[in-house]
Amino acid sequence: MTPHVAVAPMLVALLTAILSLPVRKRPRLRTAVSVGGALAYAAAVAALALRVFPDGVLVYTLGEWQAPFGIVLVADALSAFMLVLSALVAVPAAAFAARYVDETGQRVSFHALFHFMLLGVAGSFLTGDVFNLFVWFEVMLMASYVLVVLYGGAEHTRAAMRYVVLNLIASAVMLVAIGGLYGTLGTLNMADMAQRLADPAAYGVDPAPVLGLSALLFAVFALKAGIVPFQFWVPDAYRAAPAPATAMLAGVVKKVGVYAVIRLYFTVFAAGEMTVSLPFVGGDSPLAFFGPVLFVMAAASIVFGGIGAVARDDVDGLLAYSSISQVGFIALPLAVGAAAAGVRSLALAAALVYALNHAVAKSLLFLVSGTITDATGTDEIGNLGGLAASTPVIAAAFLVGALAMVGIPPLSGFFGKLLVFDAAAQARDVGALAAALGGAILTIAYMTRGWNRSFWGSPTPLVERATPDPVLVALVAVLALAVVALGIGFDPVFRFASAAGDAALARDAYVRAVLGGGGA
Repeated sequence: MTPHVAVAPMLVALLTAILSLPVRKRPRLRTAVSVGGALAYAAAVAALALRVFPDGVLVYTLGEWQAPFGIVLVADALSAFMLVLSALVAVPAAAFAARYVDETGQRVSFHALFHFMLLGVAGSFLTGDVFNLFVWFEVMLMASYVLVVLYGGAEHTRAAMRYVVLNLIASAVMLVAIGGLYGTLGTLNMADMAQRLADPAAYGVDPAPVLGLSALLFAVFALKAGIVPFQFWVPDAYRAAPAPATAMLAGVVKKVGVYAVIRLYFTVFAAGEMTVSLPFVGGDSPLAFFGPVLFVMAAASIVFGGIGAVARDDVDGLLAYSSISQVGFIALPLAVGAAAAGVRSLALAAALVYALNHAVAKSLLFLVSGTITDATGTDEIGNLGGLAASTPVIAAAFLVGALAMVGIPPLSGFFGKLLVFDAAAQARDVGALAAALGGAILTIAYMTRGWNRSFWGSPTPLVERATPDPVLVALVAVLALAVVALGIGFDPVFRFASAAGDAALARDAYVRAVLGGGGA
């Protein structure tokens, strides 16, 4: 197998997006192209993952110029893990959209936008330089802007405007930081940056400005991930977008910001000799600065999102605030790993396992919410009730997703939470343990409230008249089974996540593969 497999996921997503345009007014062909393209994307991702797992690095050069001067795609276990995560959400979301999105929405190129967004996601996970990370971010975000405002109402327009303005500001800040990094280091290739930061004297660079520039990038990635205090756009955007688009935004697009933090701050900016004086945080590595900052942001996300979810009276709002809280659980072990080198590998594995569980389980919950809205015409908790008796399959699917979020064995959410607690305990980080425990209690509170008020009790008039779409019900049932399967078959998931975490820390192997023209 040649290195061309590294570009295959991007080519499949691009080709599907293009083919979706001329068939958008032909429903059967449109569905075949979109769902078939999502399945082909998953197949391309699987082929790539098998090529690089557990410890290979695959480098694909675009054009004749080699790194660090040319544009390269780099696939290692970390990239592959994130691509697999995206495929697990993209396939059911594309199939759901073909049935759920109204005909007008489908005719205005929903599926083309969906696959362009997937193209941006894949490009972000595979790019080998910081500037093209910005480019793929913009491809992903431009498609998501339209998906948020797809229905065109006043609420959707307000949500989209907030989403667009915040992300445009973030993009401008990101460009400033990228320009500063190029002026400081003379390169934007990630492997070359890591190499120069590891031995700055040999390359005549001053690493001190990199801390401030990396802080700007950090704020941008936190905004993309929806971490407090950059969570403003999340609730409105998630409630405005169609359910399958929201599943992608919460399950996949958020994870691009998480991936960028892992790749840049644990692979590139944590290079051995990149030291600056930071006596106020008790260390001389940039991670000694970002660790405490990320901890505060993670803990605030857990608490803010959890309390917000408890107070919501609509299912989508509950799930949106829950996403803010759950991304805090993903960031928390990263903060622990940044501060404690001895548990860094375990902490990264914990973050990745939790990210995978959140991607699949939260996408399931948003699709269940879409199914409920399609059947009853509302997601207002006060107008629901008795769904467990009238629609037991939908209720079972919601219960699986909720239990995965809570962390009940044998679901993958249990192992994700267990690894977060384990990393915090091994690091003897009392603050992280307290934040994780408080977040776990809040998760139980808002999921129990949502379940009791929406699914227990006597059916309301809207629920009694509900006519669930059997195709949508079947899709959420299959995704619920996938959530169960991830937990029961957790051993390979953990080995994959551990390999992905180790790949993020294997800086020397990454540098040798990219700058030496290496392969797997």
